[in-house]
Order: sequence, then C-alpha cells, then structure tokens
Amino acid sequence: MSLFTLTVFAQKSELRIAEKAIKKEQFSEAVTAVKAAEALISEMSEKQKAEFYFLKGQAFAGTKNYEVAAEAFNYLMDYEKQIGKKKYSDDAAPILNQMINEVSTRGSKLYNEDKDYANAANDFYLTYVLSPTDTSFLFNAAIAASQAKDMDKSLEYFKKLKEIGYTGITTQYFATNKENGEIENLGSKQQRDLMIKAGEYLKPEDRMSDSKQADVIKNIGYILTQQGKVDEAIMAIKEAREADPKDLNLLLTEADLYIKLDKMDKFGELMAEAVKLDPTNPTLFFNLGVVNANQGKTEDAIKYYKKAIELKPDYADAFTNLAIAILAEETAIVEEMNKNLSDFDKYDKLVIKQKAVYKKALPYLEKSDTMKEDIQTVQTLLNIYQVLEMDDKAKAYKTKFDKLRGN
Repeated sequence: MSLFTLTVFAQKSELRIAEKAIKKEQFSEAVTAVKAAEALISEMSEKQKAEFYFLKGQAFAGTKNYEVAAEAFNYLMDYEKQIGKKKYSDDAAPILNQMINEVSTRGSKLYNEDKDYANAANDFYLTYVLSPTDTSFLFNAAIAASQAKDMDKSLEYFKKLKEIGYTGITTQYFATNKENGEIENLGSKQQRDLMIKAGEYLKPEDRMSDSKQADVIKNIGYILTQQGKVDEAIMAIKEAREADPKDLNLLLTEADLYIKLDKMDKFGELMAEAVKLDPTNPTLFFNLGVVNANQGKTEDAIKYYKKAIELKPDYADAFTNLAIAILAEETAIVEEMNKNLSDFDKYDKLVIKQKAVYKKALPYLEKSDTMKEDIQTVQTLLNIYQVLEMDDKAKAYKTKFDKLRGN
C-alpha cells in the first residue's frame, strides 16, 4: 500500500471518528480527531477540506471554544465561495448564529443585570470575533472594559475601533403616534411597519443616528490622559480633527485636555474656535467667560457671561459667575480703603464706590439664587444686604443661611 493511500485512509478515518463523536456529543474526542486530521490537511481534496472545517467548527463549538469554532466556520464559508461548491455553509451558518446569540445575550446580561463588566467585556469582544461585521460589539467591549477599570484593554479596543473607521451610525425608524402626536423611535423597520399597518402610527420617517467616531477618539484621549500620556492624547485628537475639523465634540475634547495641562491660553483659543462653529451654544460662551475671568480679563468675562445668559435665560451658573466677575472690581477698592483708613473723606467715597459694585452685582446674584440654591451665593447675598443696610432682606437671608448650615 502506497504512502498516498495510507494518508488518504488516515484522513478519512479521522474525519469519520470526528463525525461519529459529534453525533454522540462526545466533543472532546471530536476535537482530538480533528487535530489529528489537521496535520494531514495539505493532502485533502476540496470536498474533504470543506468537510474538515465543518467538523472542526462543530467540535470546538461543542467544547465552548467559540473563537476557534467561528474561525473554522468563517473559513469554511469563504472557502466554499472560493471553490464555487456550497455544501456545508448552509448547515454551519445557524450554528455560528446560535453561538453569536448565546455569547452576545450572556454579555448583555452580565453588563446590564449582573454589573460584571469585566466578563461582559470578554463576551462582547468574543461576539465581535465571532461576527467581525458586528462592530458595535467591539464598541460595547471597550465601554465595558472601561467600566471594569481595565484601561489597557479598553484602550486596545478603542484603538481597534479607530483603525477600522467605526462610526456606529445606524438607521433609526421613527413614526408619529396617532394618539398623542409624538414622534417615536419604534426600534426596527419591521416593528414600525406593523404598527403603521395596525393604524396606531403614521408618517414613517428614517433618521440616521449620530456618529460615535468622536466618542471613540474622546475615550482614547481620556484613557491616555489617565495614564499620564496627555501629549499622546492630544496628538490622537489632533489627528482626528485634521480629518474632521468641524467636529465640535473633538474640538471640545482637545480643549478639555489643555485644562488638564493647565494651558488655559490654548483652551481659550479653542473655545473661541468652538464659538465660530456653534455660535448659539451658551456653554461655549460660559467657558470663554471662565477662561477670561481666570486670566484677569474681567470685562471680557462679563461680556461672555452676558452672551451665555442671552442664549439661555435660565443659566444659573452664568448669572453666578457674572456676579462674581463684577464683584472682582471690589478687590482694588478694598485695597484703597485699607490704605486710607485715616482719610475719612476718601474712605467714605470708596465705600460709596464699593456699594455701587454691590448694587451692580446684586440682581444677577438674586436671579441665580431663584434658580439654584447654593450656600455660597446665600452667604454673599447676606453680606451684600448687610453692607447695603437692606435689613429685612439681611434678616431673611440670615435665617436662610443658618438653615443651610444646619444651625
């Protein structure tokens, strides 16, 4: 008997052993037979190769080694496309789908119910490995790893998302609720079609979800910053911004990193750039106010806080900061007062000047207090009322202040 005949016989023998073991659900024995057959794969015919990968996928799926199983099934499907003979692919597909569903469902339960983020990350990543086109699972894995405080793994996944150009953009299926007139996301096209057919909804509308590309870069920057690699984080975000210079989220992410580096001048430059991109965003003007206030540019700070309030009339923090910026004028007055304690005429004029500053800041502080109760605001108002001899207000705010302090 020739060596070729022996090899063919060995191939068939191992494949039959694997096939019988799989039918009996003796998957460990099937894996052993598959491994023995794999050593002879270069001598296999096209039909035998396809059968080998089908059996290998089943054997490893049975032992819960889904990664190797999926690799075998995916290779099988590609191989049968290549040779133009589709014999095992249709049988492999439901097994592969069952594995994907099992792992993804388990991952979702671990994440949402058990709060076991580390194992959820492993399952989400495995789902992505089993089905590389389902890139949303790689994103889920990165988020879960971050929640588990495994920043190295999270960074690895986010970088992979960046490499493959992940956007996370999906089609969302909206329709108008006939009963209340509200536009609602109905989850899937099939569900929406059923609801419209039932007469409960009308005016179907498809919308594209927002891109998550900026979130990916943002998280890369955040993790690198946590690892003390702020310069590397800035480089990553700059690279992304070069590709999409009008992405406001990326710009704000870079700006936030300059805060961590205590480079407020660079932060201010980016905020000014952000305002040009989004001139109706009150938060951007508020941030510019903060930057200028910290740099001692009080008039500019006041201008930006007022713009923020103009855009958002209920912006409590902007009212508070505007009042603080105005009260900053008091510092120089108090210094002069301390220098002229014996010059009563000059001192009295300075007191009038001080009270004028208080009166200027007062309406903004009072407005802030009506929207957001804060012990520091209450204390400042109490002091102002006392200085301005507004006795009834001072008495009321003394009671309010003591209550907030727990007295």
